[in-house]
Amino acid sequence: MTTTAAVTTAVTTDELEVAAHERAVASAAAGAVVSFSGVVRDHDHGRPVTLLEYEGHPSAAEVLQKVAEEIAADPDVYAVAVSHRLGALEIGDVALAAAVATAHRAAAFAACARLVDEVKARLPVWKHQVFADGTDEWVNCA
Repeated sequence: MTTTAAVTTAVTTDELEVAAHERAVASAAAGAVVSFSGVVRDHDHGRPVTLLEYEGHPSAAEVLQKVAEEIAADPDVYAVAVSHRLGALEIGDVALAAAVATAHRAAAFAACARLVDEVKARLPVWKHQVFADGTDEWVNCA
């Protein structure tokens, strides 16, 4: 019997809640739910960050869906939920939220790590950082 894992994705300007992603993947069959929260920090390589903005290519939602479906194709994975936020974010805001459900913890940790790594590598979203000294830079271009 082949089962298709549930997939939930979003590229949005709305605030992200990791708990909502965990709820989206929860099921009676899942013995493990592993989540990840990519949070805006107040520094980058020792430089104070005062503002961070994300811009996404129009294909970002499609790419995110494809990545999530690839992770969901793993027979150990029951469900995947992943979202990336765009726009201006404050220190402490969640920029990337992800959750994966499987029967066992090792598979859940591995699948969530693969999910986050693939999103970071392939999602066409650009991060604009402004530093306390007024300089800025664009980073994490897929």
